[in-house]
Amino acid sequence: MRENREQSRRVGKAPRIILLLVYDILAVCLAEFLALWTRFELSFEKMDSPFVENASRYALINVFVTVLIFALFKLYNSLWQYASVQEMLSVVGACVAAAASQCVGMIMLQWNMPRAYYILYGFFLLFLICLSRFFYRAVRVVRSTLTVGRIPGVINTMIIGAGSTAASLIKDMKNSSHISNQAVCVIDADPRKIGSRILGVPVVGNDYKIAWAVGKFDVQEIFIALTNVSAARKKEILDICKVTGCKLRILPSMTQIVNDEVTVSLFREVELEDLLGREPVRTNLDEVMGFLTGKCVLVTGGGGSIGSELCRQIAQHEPKHLIILDIYENTTYDLQRELIQQYPELKLTVLIGSVRNTDRVNAIFEKYRPNVVFHAAAHKHVPLMEDSPNEAIKNNVFGTLNVARAAGENGSATMVLISTDKAVNPTNIMGASKRICEMIIQGMNRRYSDTRYVAVRFGNVLGSNGSVIPIFKKQIAEGGPVTVTDKNIIRYFMTIPEAVSLVLQAGAYAKGGEIFVLDMGEPVRIDDMARTLIRLSGYEPDVDIPIVYTGLRPGEKMFEECLKEEEGLQKTANDRIFIGKPLEFDDEKFFADLVRLKEVAYREDSDMKREVKAIVPSYQYHEKKKSKKK
Repeated sequence: MRENREQSRRVGKAPRIILLLVYDILAVCLAEFLALWTRFELSFEKMDSPFVENASRYALINVFVTVLIFALFKLYNSLWQYASVQEMLSVVGACVAAAASQCVGMIMLQWNMPRAYYILYGFFLLFLICLSRFFYRAVRVVRSTLTVGRIPGVINTMIIGAGSTAASLIKDMKNSSHISNQAVCVIDADPRKIGSRILGVPVVGNDYKIAWAVGKFDVQEIFIALTNVSAARKKEILDICKVTGCKLRILPSMTQIVNDEVTVSLFREVELEDLLGREPVRTNLDEVMGFLTGKCVLVTGGGGSIGSELCRQIAQHEPKHLIILDIYENTTYDLQRELIQQYPELKLTVLIGSVRNTDRVNAIFEKYRPNVVFHAAAHKHVPLMEDSPNEAIKNNVFGTLNVARAAGENGSATMVLISTDKAVNPTNIMGASKRICEMIIQGMNRRYSDTRYVAVRFGNVLGSNGSVIPIFKKQIAEGGPVTVTDKNIIRYFMTIPEAVSLVLQAGAYAKGGEIFVLDMGEPVRIDDMARTLIRLSGYEPDVDIPIVYTGLRPGEKMFEECLKEEEGLQKTANDRIFIGKPLEFDDEKFFADLVRLKEVAYREDSDMKREVKAIVPSYQYHEKKKSKKK
């Protein structure tokens, strides 16, 4: 099939080359005539017959040499509908070379011509060749200029950023017949660029002109073509653009740009992570490589949002063996197929099982002896766990205890627990269970000296399963309403890649017993996030999509804390990652309390939250009032 397509391409190309050859032969002859006619004052009577005879005798040689030079300059290989400066330079070089070769050839043959003839011949040849090559482009540019904003179906587009990226983008819009976008104006903060034009498109002003230009040029889409700006600056621009009602598209990163050639297809829709207003967390890849390369790595909960991204990034760092353990087979199966396809050389083992099953966990550790363990398996949904507190304890606490004990007994070098900011002064059973998990990690670190146990604590993850963003998107797609618990509720947010990069970096930093915490910047008001997401979807909050406030759910805080005051802060080599000082507690009493906690959990005792309070004094909860029996 590929051979058939290639043959069809060659067959379709042949007529175009033949037409260009015929045109070039005629152009050479016409250029010779025009050069002589112009030299003799546009008069046929004044044209000396010896000069006409010399030109006629050399014409066949001139045609052959010129066509050969044009072929060497690849004038028959370019797609002239996309011609640019490079093609123009090729045409000029080819015509100059052709004119020079004629001059040298006629002098060597002693077929003398007026000196002005050679200059005039070169000029006319260049004009005629440019006419053939750039006529199509010129017609398209003129038509585009005359019909700005008038063609039905055309999307009037504003570009923010008047650099080379914008120029490439405008060129792509003008050249491609498959792109509906048409650049009508450009915004840039540089006062030297305002008032100028980029390929005919005016630079109309700075940020303050965005709203005005949207109305003036009837803009429907805005392309953010800024490549070297801070996250805070990008957020500032997006905050202005999001209230215009235009669809926003943005260039993902500088890595998408090759030789300054930017196309419309590279741009994506603006996501909420673009509006966080802080620089993404950076990790030291060399440290992470040294931590993972050549190691046997186990990821529990590998089919979840965080676990699956962990597996993807670990696979990039050439582990000796990657083992994935999860209870949910569907997402785990999808991840298995993805990793096999993308990393065919990866030694991969995918296992189905529960971390609550002590025998299953022990058997896995005894068989595979993982060097590094990432423990991401957990129940995490706050409202669900409030109604099933015993399940939260069984899975989160005793699943962690099983994995941590197996890691120590089987000589794992490092175990990293995925924790949460809800573990700080917890007001829900999920957060309290995670606080106990952190205590298990610190206690185990003192019990097993050959294994480094650490926890990584971060806030809400944008786009993770069950997080607020997918819920909002689904509600918007259904026409609303969008439900927000409280107008003033705030949360810290990070992206999934950021969360995973923190986990990997923490493992590399691990000395044992630390709780690593990410500086997640400023908190975000959930109500503002809902309104922004509605606007990014092309709707007006409270007009097209209503917002309904439902009240705080059981166990929910108005705001989350990132670090307990008594833990303090210690800097690391990464200025966005901090270490909380390990808390001192009685290990023997703690592990004895866990024995009783397990008994309470498995006998389905209704006083589970009170038992947890005895282990985590900072846990605050509201007891349900028991109805009195008559």
